[in-house]
Amino acid sequence: MTDRGATNGSPVVHGYPHLETARAAITALYRRMSGDGIRQYDASVAPADVAFADDDDLHLGVARVARALLQQLHLPDARMIVSFREMEHAASVELTAGPEYFIELNDRFRTHRRDIGAALAHEITHVLLHRLGLSFPGTRDNEILTDTVTTYLGAGWLLLDAFREDRDSSQKLGYLTPEEFGYVLAKRAIVFNEDPAIWFTSPQGYTAYTKGKAQALRDEQQPPLTTAGWSGRHRYAKERRYALDHPGESGDAGRPYAFETLPDGLRVSFPCPTCHQRIRVPVRGRVRARCQLCHTVLDCDT
Repeated sequence: MTDRGATNGSPVVHGYPHLETARAAITALYRRMSGDGIRQYDASVAPADVAFADDDDLHLGVARVARALLQQLHLPDARMIVSFREMEHAASVELTAGPEYFIELNDRFRTHRRDIGAALAHEITHVLLHRLGLSFPGTRDNEILTDTVTTYLGAGWLLLDAFREDRDSSQKLGYLTPEEFGYVLAKRAIVFNEDPAIWFTSPQGYTAYTKGKAQALRDEQQPPLTTAGWSGRHRYAKERRYALDHPGESGDAGRPYAFETLPDGLRVSFPCPTCHQRIRVPVRGRVRARCQLCHTVLDCDT
């Protein structure tokens, strides 16, 4: 099985067209690895471990960076054999039974060495997912899963840092938009109390991170969480009143939470802001909810 890797050279898409798929990828990762398993990735790969100077020996440098990424992704028994050739995509990996995996990098990385770590991070995550047996149907969604997992497990900030754009040219690795990379990176930063902003060498990457972070913080401020703002709480109260007065009706489908009338009373379900697994709690005022998937404890005002 061959993965064609991250794309490059197309016009850069911005915004959040793949946001729901990225959220589904976070949920799938928690289901496959568990919250305890993910917490073992508590430190991101350090910039010094993947730095690549122009005067470094090409093949020795590639081997060093690959080892650092293998350690970051907890694949110590995998061996990466990396070569360069002319190709349309940024990189590809041959997914076999292992323990040796063959990665091909686009020839342009011979001279654009600062982004070799980003390209390798994406491909090595494919190896991790292959070993975990975790995939999404379809090439597009599977690549979004790979970008999301790369970022959530501490190596994907490299992909966002490889994003550069000006009036005359642009470069972006991966399938997520820059803002979506920023969103997933911020979701990880919230869980592990990291500050990835200090790692960026790309001004455009930093800007995309700040935009994605704002989107991620909105997940933490949705009703029925007590951190929701006034307007969200006002809308929630209106929807709750409608649900009480019209049992069995769905109400406004444009909200992230949903009410359900059961024999023992009204319940509300909403996505966990950490893993996006849906949580269901009774509507009875202040309650504390514990996500059964990621174990996050949430203060709610239902």
